[in-house]
Amino acid sequence: MDRHIRVFLRRVSCIFLSIGTLTLFLLFAQPPSYCLRRALTPFPKSSCESNLRRLPLPPSKLHTSRPWLARQRSYSTFFRSSVLNRRPDLLSTSSKVLCVSAGAGHQILALYSLGVGEVTGVEIVDSPPLVQRADPHNLPFFDGIFDLAFSAHLQEAMFPDRYAREMERTVRKGGACVVVVDRMMGGREEEMMRRIRGMFRRSRFAGAWNVTLLGTEMTQIVMRVTGNNSSNNPTISVSNPNSKPKPKSYLI
Repeated sequence: MDRHIRVFLRRVSCIFLSIGTLTLFLLFAQPPSYCLRRALTPFPKSSCESNLRRLPLPPSKLHTSRPWLARQRSYSTFFRSSVLNRRPDLLSTSSKVLCVSAGAGHQILALYSLGVGEVTGVEIVDSPPLVQRADPHNLPFFDGIFDLAFSAHLQEAMFPDRYAREMERTVRKGGACVVVVDRMMGGREEEMMRRIRGMFRRSRFAGAWNVTLLGTEMTQIVMRVTGNNSSNNPTISVSNPNSKPKPKSYLI
């Protein structure tokens, strides 16, 4: 009797082992379903493999769709009112701009529409022809080759300090890093900006003001790259977007 039980248990074990092996094979043979669903969205933000993503529309039609144009207009308005009007020395037709975590490339087309000569966009998932694939924590660029680096996703970075240092590393001395973060309430603005300023160790605080981007109230912070470790601790304040900025508030 015991012999028959042992034989039965061995057979059951073999069956479950075969089922488990087959299940693992199927899991590794195809990507997760959530990757496929995200891969089919027009504005990818996931870290799924880029070769699994297929745009639902060709770039020529995608870039003229209503949702795309609405987001591009929001970025155009932001760059025009919050960068060009407030700090016109940051951008020109000859500027080389790096957009980190550029998504599908809305800000890239927005900068081109404003006359910026050269814009490079990077993201975990590439979006040809506007955005190339690269790790924001380990950018594949030489030191100091850009005039300006921009990101609206610093808060979402896995390692924010490394993310900020890579932005700073790729910007030339005298250039600027511009980041946009969620607007803080309840007296937390100064604490947040001191934290962000500490991430850019080779830059000096150049200005901060409240902005609206993609329909969301946010805060823009500008850091001017000096090339030296910054040890000063200036008083940091956020400007009201409805008030005209005073030039002395942004002296570096």
